[in-house]
Amino acid sequence: MKKRIKRTTSSLVFGFLALVLLITGCSQPGNDSKDASGMASPSASAEQSAMGTGGSAVGFIFVGTKDDYGYNQAAYLGSVAVEKAYPDLKVLRAENVPETAEAERVMEQMIKDGAKIIFPTSYGHLEPALNVAKRHPDVVFFHQGGLKTSSNLGTYFGTIWEPVYLAGIAAGKMSKTGKLGYIVSVPIPQVLLNVNAFTLGAQSVNPDAKTSVVFTGSWCDPGQQANATNSLIDSGVDVLSLHQDCMKTVIETAERRGVMTVGYHADASSLAPKGWITGSAWNWSDLFVDMVKTAQEGKFKGSKYDGKYRGTLADNVVQLGSFGANVPADVVQFVEGKKDELLKGTLKPFVGPVKDQSGAVRIKEGETPTVEQLEGSDYFVEGVIGSIPK
Repeated sequence: MKKRIKRTTSSLVFGFLALVLLITGCSQPGNDSKDASGMASPSASAEQSAMGTGGSAVGFIFVGTKDDYGYNQAAYLGSVAVEKAYPDLKVLRAENVPETAEAERVMEQMIKDGAKIIFPTSYGHLEPALNVAKRHPDVVFFHQGGLKTSSNLGTYFGTIWEPVYLAGIAAGKMSKTGKLGYIVSVPIPQVLLNVNAFTLGAQSVNPDAKTSVVFTGSWCDPGQQANATNSLIDSGVDVLSLHQDCMKTVIETAERRGVMTVGYHADASSLAPKGWITGSAWNWSDLFVDMVKTAQEGKFKGSKYDGKYRGTLADNVVQLGSFGANVPADVVQFVEGKKDELLKGTLKPFVGPVKDQSGAVRIKEGETPTVEQLEGSDYFVEGVIGSIPK
């Protein structure tokens, strides 16, 4: 009897140990198909679908102020649309964020404050955003105007050169001297492309039109802008445009001196009741709302936003601005007609042949460059006066 009890006890102990080994074996690191509870581990696709979800906030960082009559104001208005569309989502905003490691610090704080979606809106915010994105794979980043992406960072922009080209047509029509001026920031492809589009637009109605370019080296420096504006006007320019984040100084200075202006980024016609011709502008509101919706639903990966998204004039992401009170009706009608042609695809601003300042052919006759090729622009077209800083 004692031997039978002993054998039974031994069997129970052995069975218990085997059960323990079986259970613990299922949770060993080498077996990644199950977790400690015996349930299947989340797949890579499940992790991707979780990106951007579950946050209590969305963050926006701006390189300037929200009321700059330009780039930052356009992006700010987009953030306001998000705020209205998602009243339960806290919208975090930071203005005057430099394109340095400080941008990383600001984004990190926004993530701590509950943001799972972040919009770094300046060109130079890209590298800081990529660094933060590596550290936070569960956060979705929508960078404005960049040329690089990652698994959780997409870029978006628009074919703004389309309305810039149309504005150039208006400038060419309105100029009495054929001398146009362009105040720009730094020599990135977007800047060079816009100068080229503006010049080609003007030359389409005035082949002798010339565009003098001044680089300020800054996105928004009112002192340098005033100097550049006065210098160009003193040289005989009678129409001024710009690729700066803020427009107020340039537009107001030109207005005081009786020179016409073409705006950029946002509508600044109120600053120049006499000299405003038209402009090109961003319409981010609907796009930003759809981006947030896409991320919140866990659909960022595989969406049109997880790479390089570019909205167009046809999408209404970029727009031709309002015309000034002193622009003749026939000029308005002519430019609007060209806009219709562009929308139909019968007008292509950059169809070849297009030559650079040296006379070298950059776009061959009959060729139409892709958006990617245009965004790699590293030259000025014939008719542009000024050198590209190295």
